[in-house]
Amino acid sequence: MGLGDRIENKAQEASGKIKEKAGDATDNPDLQAGGQLDQAEAKIKDVGEDVKDRLDGDSKR
Repeated sequence: MGLGDRIENKAQEASGKIKEKAGDATDNPDLQAGGQLDQAEAKIKDVGEDVKDRLDGDSKR
């Protein structure tokens, strides 16, 4: 996985945290849920990329 993908995933996760906190502050459940969704998507992408990295590492042996 490229470094750019990891950076994008971390940016999405950070953005999600900000959205969630903004939703908490404004008592906006839609914004909270959107932030949580962004965080979950970023984490899922990271897991998928970790699997790809492991598979690539195994195929190089």
